[in-house]
Amino acid sequence: MSGPGTPTDPAPAGPGRPPSNRTVALAVLAATVVLLAAQVASGSSARLVLLLVFVPALLAGLGTLAQTVAAAVWVTGVIVVSSLVFPPPSVAGRALTLVGVVLAEAIGVLLCAGRLRRDRELFRMRQTAVALQRQILRPLPAPTSHALLDGRYRPVEEDALVGGDLYDIADTPYGTRVLVGDVQGKGLPAIGTGFAVLSAFREAVFREASLAGVALALENAVTRHNAYAAQGGEDERFVTATVFGLDGGSTVQAVNCGHLAPYLLGDGEPGAVPLDAGVPLGLAELAGLTGPAGEARAVQRFELAEDATLLLVTDGVTEAADAEDVFYPIDQRLRELPDRSPDALAAAVEEDVRRHSHGPLRDDLTILTLRRTPGSDRPGGS
Repeated sequence: MSGPGTPTDPAPAGPGRPPSNRTVALAVLAATVVLLAAQVASGSSARLVLLLVFVPALLAGLGTLAQTVAAAVWVTGVIVVSSLVFPPPSVAGRALTLVGVVLAEAIGVLLCAGRLRRDRELFRMRQTAVALQRQILRPLPAPTSHALLDGRYRPVEEDALVGGDLYDIADTPYGTRVLVGDVQGKGLPAIGTGFAVLSAFREAVFREASLAGVALALENAVTRHNAYAAQGGEDERFVTATVFGLDGGSTVQAVNCGHLAPYLLGDGEPGAVPLDAGVPLGLAELAGLTGPAGEARAVQRFELAEDATLLLVTDGVTEAADAEDVFYPIDQRLRELPDRSPDALAAAVEEDVRRHSHGPLRDDLTILTLRRTPGSDRPGGS
C-alpha cells in the first residue's frame, strides 16, 4: 500500500468554486435596490439603472452559467419595468435601450459559457498531466540496500498545469543512486523533458560506474531532447538536478547540476550541505565548459551518519511566498521544527510551507527524506 507521500495521492480539486446562489442573489438584489433608489432620487432624466447591465458581465468571470443567465433575466426585467416607470423621451429611445440591454446580457452569457468551457478543458489537461507524472514517478517510500527515500510530492494547485519536479532511486551494482530535479517550466512539455531525464537515469545508473558518467548521460539526454523539441517548434528547457551515490560506507557522493543544496539534519543544528551548485542540465555547452560535460562536473563528497536525515527539496518549497512575497525561510524553520524525526519531517515541512504561503501553491511541492538503511555501513550490511 502506498504511503501518504506517494505520487498516487488523490488528485487536486477541480476548477475554483463559484460563489453560492445565495451570495449571488443577495449581491444582485443589493445592486438593484441601490441603483433603483438612486434612480428615484435623481429623477427620470438619469438612467442609473442601466448600470445593472454590468452585473451579468461580472458573473461571467466568476459564477456558473445558470447564475449568469438568471442575473441576465433579472436585470432585463428590472430595466424594462424601469423604462415603463421612467420612460425615455421617445419610443425609439425605449426600443434602442431594450435592444442594447438584451445584446449586453447575451454577450455576458456567451462569455460565461466560453470561460467555463476553457476551464473544463484546462482542468482535464491538468488532470492528464498529473496522472502522467504520477505514473512516471516512483511510489514512496522506496527502500534499497543502502538507503530509504521517502517524503511527499504535491502537484501545483494554482496553475492550470503541473510543474516538472522529478525524483528517483535505484539499487545498482555500484550502490544506491538517487536523483532529484526540477524541469524549467510547467505542463506536458516539462513532463516530457522530465521523462527523458528519468529514462536516462534509469539506464545510466546500471551502466556507468562513476557518478560523473551518470551526470553526463543526463546532460546528453537533455541535449537530445532539446534538439528534438526545437525541430517541432517547441522551447528548449534546462533541468536542475542533483545525483547522489551511496554504498556501504558513510560517505555520500554528489554531482550537483544547478539544483538546491540538500539539508542535513542530525544531532547538531540542521543546515545546507555546502555543495557547489554547478550548471543545470542542458546548459553545459552554453556555459563554455571544457571537455565533455560529465568530466567537467565535480563529484563532491560529504558524510551522512546512520542516524542523520538528508532533506531534498525543489524550489516549490524555497520559493513559496507569503502575502508580502517573502520566501519560505527554510534554514530558520528547520531549526524551529519541534519534530525532526525522519518519519515526521516531510509532513512537518509541508504543513509549515502551506502555513507560510497562506493559500494555493504556486509550484510543485517536492519534499524528500533520504537516510541510510540501518546496518548498511557495517560489514555485510550492503
